[in-house]
Amino acid sequence: MRAPKLLQQYALQWKSAAKDVLSHSVLFAQFISLLHITDTYICSPTLVYGPSMLPTLNFTGDVLLVDKLSPLLGKVGNGDVVLVRSPENPRKSITKRIVGVEGDTVTFLVDSGRSVRSNSVVVPKGHVWIQGDNIYASNDSRHFGPVPYGLVLGKVFCRVWPPEEFGPLRQ
Repeated sequence: MRAPKLLQQYALQWKSAAKDVLSHSVLFAQFISLLHITDTYICSPTLVYGPSMLPTLNFTGDVLLVDKLSPLLGKVGNGDVVLVRSPENPRKSITKRIVGVEGDTVTFLVDSGRSVRSNSVVVPKGHVWIQGDNIYASNDSRHFGPVPYGLVLGKVFCRVWPPEEFGPLRQ
């Protein structure tokens, strides 16, 4: 008679432990889902580096917060620093400044390092014109033309690294 009672006690202990594990697993899944939704649709951190956005961004790298709702709501415009899916390599994201939106006429130097010849382009409907702040070291709309608005992934609103430069980006 003693064995069935002992088995019943073990079963109750395992049942209690299983309930705890299940409740913690559900909480963990909810947390991961919230992180995914936040990162995909609301805001995400992004590491950017390179010379094209000097002096606004550091050559050695910055961690920026990118607002992903603004492009969906049509709230990006001239002067905004944006994260864009590269038109040349869809696996890469690039960070540039919007210089023109649809209907704007943009004038730019054809070869900024070698000549003063300029060209003017009207930005077509559904496109933006992006350029790096460092025109001498930037691969941007001057090379690949206007960028479809659908490639704009987000608007940069804050620098979080390096710590001494924490805060909103200057225009």
